[in-house]
Amino acid sequence: MKELLRTNNFVYLSYAQAILQDAGIESLVFDSYMSVMEGSIGVLPRRLMVADFDLGRARRLLDEAEPPNPEWT
Repeated sequence: MKELLRTNNFVYLSYAQAILQDAGIESLVFDSYMSVMEGSIGVLPRRLMVADFDLGRARRLLDEAEPPNPEWT
C-alpha cells in the first residue's frame, strides 16, 4: 500500500474517499484511532492509502476533482 494523502481534515478525507470509491479504487484510512493517543483533539493527520498499482490513477483523479475549497487540504 502507498500513501495517497495525509490530512487531519475529515471532510477532505471523506471527499477523497468518495472520489476513489466512485472510480472503483479501494482505499484505507490509517491512523484513524490515533486520536485516542493524542487526547481526541485532531492534531495527528490520517493517511489515505491505496494499492501500489492504483496510486497513479488515484492521484490523477484527485487532481482532476480539485476540492472546491483549497483550505480542505
